[in-house]
Amino acid sequence: MSEIKPCKVCNCSRQKYYGVVVVSLNQLKVRGREALGFSADTPVSVVLDDDGTIVEDDAYFLCQPPNSKFMILQDKETWKSLKRYDGGTAWLTKSFDVGSDAVDSTHAGVEPWRGLAEQLRQDLASIILMSEDDLQTLVDVPRVALASALAFPEQKTQDLQDTLQRVLDRREEERQSKELLQLYLNVVEKERSQDLTQAETVQDEADSMDVDSAVGFSSRTLLVLKEKTSPETRLSNEELQTVLKRGVETMMGELRWDRDRTTVLLRACEEELSKRLQQVHAMQSLSVHSQKSNSTSATQPCKEKTAAKRRK
Repeated sequence: MSEIKPCKVCNCSRQKYYGVVVVSLNQLKVRGREALGFSADTPVSVVLDDDGTIVEDDAYFLCQPPNSKFMILQDKETWKSLKRYDGGTAWLTKSFDVGSDAVDSTHAGVEPWRGLAEQLRQDLASIILMSEDDLQTLVDVPRVALASALAFPEQKTQDLQDTLQRVLDRREEERQSKELLQLYLNVVEKERSQDLTQAETVQDEADSMDVDSAVGFSSRTLLVLKEKTSPETRLSNEELQTVLKRGVETMMGELRWDRDRTTVLLRACEEELSKRLQQVHAMQSLSVHSQKSNSTSATQPCKEKTAAKRRK
């Protein structure tokens, strides 16, 4: 008993597709006439809908996969391509002939790889415009089926699939190279940020050590002393006295300055403190003089009254 094969048939305009189940090519013609409304005595021919290959014997018919699409042609009718091509790139616009099922060949029951195979058959250069998924689809197609769709010898089809695989491998290598490069750049940027942060931390620690190295000495005092211009004017009298008590040798170690620079600073502190003390003494003298003057003014009227009484 022959194998039952589900098929789809259409006329040359592809306006409608009908599903039939047959066991032979002759039965396909009979069922096809009935489905399409042709007269029973109308001579017809059968071709593959996707590429127009003429089907003349049962052996080739039975080799086709289930749900293959066949076009039933009456006398003087010819097969026309489902898509129009222009230099191998017009297929991108998906310009189709008429037919409700021509919008998407997948909906019409055609396997996706057949449309890709037709693109290659029309123009091999269309490989460069295919996605990786399309290329992988063609690589995975059985060599015999792809050779039949392309009308290529099996060896040429094998060479083509090998070429497609190399294209896929090259694209994968390029992608991995880009990913590795981006990863390297990210690592470099991260290390650079860490180095900058570490350098800032070390500098902060060094400054902190410089300030805190003077045990019992005000951190603020050291920071003020390291100012570029007239640091002695920014210190209190107590701080100036503390600096002078420590002397040149101690302050050299705490400030990490040379002797000349430290000596100049201490001399300036001494002069500033002396000037302030003189101002304090002057203010105290003025205050004492003012108090004496007030006391004298208050006792003078009493003396005058006493003298007046004695004269009387």
